[in-house]
Amino acid sequence: MKKILIVINTLGCAGAESALLELLKNINPEEYEVHLFVLMGQGEMIRRIPEYVKLLNRRYDDCSVLSAEGKAHLRRHVLGALLARGTVFRLFPYLTVQLAGMVKRKRLQADKLLWRAMSMGAGRIEERYDLAVAYLEGGAAYYVADYVRADKKAAFIHVDYVQAGYNRSLDRECYLKFDRIFPVSDEVKQTFLSVYPECQGRTEVFHNLLDQDRIRKQALLPGGFEDSFDGFRILTVGRLTDQKAFEISVEAMKLLKDGGEKARWYILGEGERRKSLEARIRALGLEEDFLLPGAVENPYPYMAQADLYVHATRFEGKSIAVQEAQTLGCAILVSDCSGNREQVTPDVDGRLCPLTPEGICLGVRELLHDREKRERLGRAASEKRLSDPAQMRKLLELAGPPGQREG
Repeated sequence: MKKILIVINTLGCAGAESALLELLKNINPEEYEVHLFVLMGQGEMIRRIPEYVKLLNRRYDDCSVLSAEGKAHLRRHVLGALLARGTVFRLFPYLTVQLAGMVKRKRLQADKLLWRAMSMGAGRIEERYDLAVAYLEGGAAYYVADYVRADKKAAFIHVDYVQAGYNRSLDRECYLKFDRIFPVSDEVKQTFLSVYPECQGRTEVFHNLLDQDRIRKQALLPGGFEDSFDGFRILTVGRLTDQKAFEISVEAMKLLKDGGEKARWYILGEGERRKSLEARIRALGLEEDFLLPGAVENPYPYMAQADLYVHATRFEGKSIAVQEAQTLGCAILVSDCSGNREQVTPDVDGRLCPLTPEGICLGVRELLHDREKRERLGRAASEKRLSDPAQMRKLLELAGPPGQREG
């Protein structure tokens, strides 16, 4: 039987992790033996992996990576990796050069610096595989490229490679070691190849897999908005990170309120920007207008009940949250940026807007006051076929023809 190893950084509640779960469900356990290694050994979505997937981590913590307990665990894991095998000393020249480059670019990204240490300090896997897959950028890619033995290696790219802060020096050109690279959208592919043009012949788009029937069923379960608000409900699902630009949405909500709109904006997600966002919300007097209820296990009832779904971000790869909202027939407003542009056809199944408070406000106001347009865009979005399981052949053919289960 062919053996496949998949490596991911964490298994927290996020888009790429959700996409991985769908991918795992599309691998036939009668034909392939699947092993999973979570580099940081943490994340609550481990509870949802198929039972036939073998977890290789000796120790695993299923707490959220965004909880206080989870952050403490991450800090301990980082410290352990830095001390393992003299990692911090061996990487000192690399870390110094990369830190200097980030300072020069005025963009300090500590996580990008630490992924190399995490991969170097992680436990080793002795087994050889027919196919090894790095399902995320950073640590997973470095680990598979440098420390996994496999006949074939593949890497997924889920973000705008440049906008996210990656470069060849930071990655030590690790993608040259992969037999196939799978960007999740055409724009992600174009940006990646602008940095690695020599990978053209082995780079192919692999769209995220999505179980649209499951999403529709889960939207019918109990849940959703529990307050008694009777105005327009605006919804966004996403981590509270710099990429998601929620501080701009807060400013847009202020403009909407000052303009007399009876609307309330809900953000389902957690992240490191929570405190700064809460401070800005208080400063603008939006405590009852821009709400941060946190991450929820089933966001689909909220999507089904919302009047408008807004995804105003700085950049994307291909947003799972947008695809889920489309599946449920939401009217959708997205910022005009890489990733988002590829998911929405303006005035057909959604609308684009500039990533400014004024641009978001204008787009929201237009849609909230045009019910016919919202319904038309939502219907068109719900009719889109957003997933093609046949893509799996692109990945599985790398492992070779499936073997037969012994016995």
